[in-house]
Amino acid sequence: MKRGGFKTVLALLLMMGSSHAASAAAVPETFSDPVKEARARHLQRQFFCLICAGESIDESNSSFAVDVRRLLREQIAEGKTDKQIQDFFVARYGEAILTKPPVEPVTWLLWLGPFGVLAIAGGVAWVTIKRAGKAET
Repeated sequence: MKRGGFKTVLALLLMMGSSHAASAAAVPETFSDPVKEARARHLQRQFFCLICAGESIDESNSSFAVDVRRLLREQIAEGKTDKQIQDFFVARYGEAILTKPPVEPVTWLLWLGPFGVLAIAGGVAWVTIKRAGKAET
């Protein structure tokens, strides 16, 4: 590579890095407006950290959760609605990021599965108790 080409590439990389750092610094980790901060915290509890098992991005300190919190706060600062923010993250990461997936035919098993397991366990317990009662007599 020519010497001038190397300098150009280096200059571009430095500019990209500095512009990214400037945009990241523009969004605070906490909003001074209590309403915006409460909204951000509420929304942060609506999304799972895809790295941590069972933790929301509000609870997690993983790099993924930090990045998602930053993106979420950027969108709040831009004036986007909760629905627009949710749609953005679902489009980017899928419905697995939602702590409360929507009730749709695809997710019925997620919503109704625990009740089905409970019903089956109750049926097995009832049959076992009935059989134990007949064995004693």
